Amino acid sequence: MVLFVLTWVGLSCWCVCFWWMHRISARQDAMLKELHDMTQRIEQISQAEHDLIKEVHPRVHEIKEHVETVKEAVSPEKS
Repeated sequence: MVLFVLTWVGLSCWCVCFWWMHRISARQDAMLKELHDMTQRIEQISQAEHDLIKEVHPRVHEIKEHVETVKEAVSPEKS
């Protein structure tokens, strides 16, 4: 009789442990999916930022030349 009770207790413990580990695993999977989605969004934003910088970078020299031209045109020293 004692062996029968211990067998059922052991089986119950295994079932509880299996359910608990499955629950932990499901939470980890959800966390990893959320983390993966977040990194995807960060990569998209980073790529957009890189594209903007690449687009603006060649124009920086042109903008500086234009500012210098305007600065010379409006400077009071020229009068």
